[in-house]
Amino acid sequence: MSFTLDVHHHILPEFFWRATNEGDNPVGGLAPPPWSKEAAISYLDDAGTQTAITSISTPGVHMGDDAAARDLARRCNEFTAKLIHERPDRFGGYAALPLPDVDGSLRELEHALDVLKLDGVVLFSNARGVYLGDKRFASVFAELERRKAVAFVHPTMSPDPSAHSLGLPDTLIDFTADTTRAIAQLHYGNTFARTPNVKYIFSHAGGTTPYLATRFAIVDEMNFIPGGEERGTAAEMFKRLYWDTALSWHAPNMQMLKSLVGVDRIVFGSDFPYLRRDLAVKCRGEIEKHPVFSADESAAVLRGNALKLFPRFAELAVRRGHA
Repeated sequence: MSFTLDVHHHILPEFFWRATNEGDNPVGGLAPPPWSKEAAISYLDDAGTQTAITSISTPGVHMGDDAAARDLARRCNEFTAKLIHERPDRFGGYAALPLPDVDGSLRELEHALDVLKLDGVVLFSNARGVYLGDKRFASVFAELERRKAVAFVHPTMSPDPSAHSLGLPDTLIDFTADTTRAIAQLHYGNTFARTPNVKYIFSHAGGTTPYLATRFAIVDEMNFIPGGEERGTAAEMFKRLYWDTALSWHAPNMQMLKSLVGVDRIVFGSDFPYLRRDLAVKCRGEIEKHPVFSADESAAVLRGNALKLFPRFAELAVRRGHA
């Protein structure tokens, strides 16, 4: 097995699923198969993937009650820490935070990174309708900056009721749009500018962001959103973020993303178990022999770039002859 690091891989323990999803109406419109550690490792073996950085998925842990969200975040993070302890060669993990509860999130961030030693945090594009660039979250981002943390940003459902009126699953269109909303607000609200040491990873190649890059450039050229002197251009910002391949690995998408951000900012993500198992296995193999990437570039996407974000796995890579 060649060394591959999957930065977008979900865990769905039963207690989390019961607390956040209705069986006949799953968030996003898609119900994955039941999750277990054994099923996850079996998938990793089939896909030729050594290690996965795990995260809970949409909608996060906050369902309207701060106390319940704090308890669920702690339970998810301790579950993740136990998974890593049992199989440190196969799993890393992002910490769940109970946003929009800021005080609870700051306390959980400290516990998850200092006590449980998790590898970063998972954030959702909005937290019960509050987008990540909102000033209410400034202290959370200041703490992520102080720690030079990895922040994996995943979409969730839009708070706009009209987004759910088409009879289509959120995962088809609106998850990508919500990721783009979060990126735009984080940029034009200058959160990115104030957190240059946070290592952001955006799911699904940044949603619709690569396609809309020209529109970002026009907005920057017209200079009608205040604060441009502090933040610089979107084109510069894109090259400072990381972007995963989940559900976006086909050649046209990767060609656009490579042109926009450079190969050194693209990391492999499978979105397992939400992506059907056979497709999740296939996507890793396709990236290894991708028409858009040279062999060295494919290796960078599958492992090299992610090892810069998660250097504790470098020894595993060396053991397998993939430094």
